[in-house]
Order: sequence, then structure tokens, then C-alpha cells
Amino acid sequence: MAGLPRLAFVTIGETPRIDIVPEMLGEIGRPVEAVEFGVLDGLTDETRAPFAARDGEPSFATRLSDGREFACSQHEIEIRLNALLGEIDGKGFDAIVLLCTGTQIAPLKHTLVVEAQRIVDATVEALAGSCRRPGVVLPLKRQVDEFSDRHVFSFTPRLAAASPYAGDDIAACVAPLKGCDLTIMHCMGYTEAMLEQARAAIGGKVLLSRRLVAGVVRQLI
Repeated sequence: MAGLPRLAFVTIGETPRIDIVPEMLGEIGRPVEAVEFGVLDGLTDETRAPFAARDGEPSFATRLSDGREFACSQHEIEIRLNALLGEIDGKGFDAIVLLCTGTQIAPLKHTLVVEAQRIVDATVEALAGSCRRPGVVLPLKRQVDEFSDRHVFSFTPRLAAASPYAGDDIAACVAPLKGCDLTIMHCMGYTEAMLEQARAAIGGKVLLSRRLVAGVVRQLI
């Protein structure tokens, strides 16, 4: 009898991602063996400091194991992420699921990678052709200024920032997107509860990144 599908969930922050993985497993809806890996696992505040985002450089938002938000350098994190993926590759996982909608990675030799960035952006692009007012919710205010350099869409969306980790009032933060007919919450940290708050405030259709990615994983296994 074959064993359960083995999935590696990889965060750019620290494990366990109790705010993401259990909800995604529920969305996947099938028994799996889930193993988590974190780019920042094993570091202290001091040794983590070199990975913090500096002024003017592209950034990511992630969650530490104690619940704190950490704004990290895209460049530094991607170097460490690619090294971690190289270690995971070949360990017999059926797929590696990236828990960040912004990373750029090198191809692996042995393991299929579910790249959240590509899934989310391609899905939004496929749906947005008939939209008059698309919107995007980002986790950091600084990412609003970075957006045009990091995301290539055939449309220009309205942008808003709301942190899923810092206790932001989601409804208030997404209020500038009221009336958008399609909005993507462009971070894996946004929860189902945050989705409902955003829908109520915006009034149009709102997509949740983790739900899109979980749907692809469900098809794979």
C-alpha cells in the first residue's frame, strides 16, 4: 500500500507556520505527510539581522515563530532560500510548496516546486481581462512603491497595504480599493478571516493567495 503524499512547505520566515499550513491543509482536503522548513530557522535576533530589509531595496514580509512580523531583504532571503531548496531536493517529497508570493528560485533537479508567485500572478492575469478596476493588497507599505518593478501585469491595479502579521485593521487598510471588481490579497499570510473582512470592505470579488495555491496542490495529489 502506497504511503501518504509527502509535501514540503517552505517559508521564508520561521517554522512552524501555524498561521498558514493548517488552513492550507484543510483547503487541500486530502491526507498528506506535511513537513515544514524555514529559511530563518535556527537564527537569533542577532544572526537574523543581516537578512533585514534595508531602505530602498526590494523586501518581503514574513512571520517569525513568536508571531512577530519581519521585513526581510529579497536578495538576501532568496540566496538562503535557494540553498535550502537545494538541501530539500532529492529527499523524496512529492512536491515543495513555497509559502511566499514573491520569490524567484532556480529550477530543482528532482522535485516539483509549487511556486506561489507564478500561480497567483497567472491566475489574476487570466481573470483580470474583463475587469475595469483590479486591485492588489500587499503586506508592507514599502511594497506599494516596489510593485511595478516586481510584478508585470497587462493592467495597472489600485494598490493598498495591510499587514497580516502586525494586527492591522484589514477593512480600514483596504478601504482605498472599495469598488474594485477583482482584488488579490497578494501574500500567503492573509487568512480566510482576513479575506472575509476585505470582501466586506471592498464589495467586489477578492482572491486569497493561499487558497489558489492549495487548489493547485490538491490537483497534484
